[in-house]
Amino acid sequence: MAFFPQGQAFNQTRRVYLATQLALADSHWTRLRGLLGASASDFGNGCGLWILPCHGVHTLAMRFPIDVVYLDRENMVVHIERELQPWRFAPVRMKAASVLELPCQKVGETGTALGDKIEITLKKDARVPTA
Repeated sequence: MAFFPQGQAFNQTRRVYLATQLALADSHWTRLRGLLGASASDFGNGCGLWILPCHGVHTLAMRFPIDVVYLDRENMVVHIERELQPWRFAPVRMKAASVLELPCQKVGETGTALGDKIEITLKKDARVPTA
């Protein structure tokens, strides 16, 4: 899988980075593809995938577990799935506007919790989502 970092995800509440190499999945194709074809080494420490719009994810055909952080329109954490194993469906959360897929155990390492405020910073040349 080609992974193209376009930004960063910073937990403002905990003052810690969730992803310093954040890729953006904001088109039909990039949201559908997600992390399919990636290996755990492709998606290592510092990596993340921001999927929007998104209310839920799956790990069908994936080969490694991930942490999933659901964000509302203000990028507040509204739900967390830790260590979502391959070939699983995560719950749909209608309050979520987007989802961060992170390397397994990143949520625990950073202390990320419900209600935390996440700051997403994209490079200037990245597509900016429209409401």
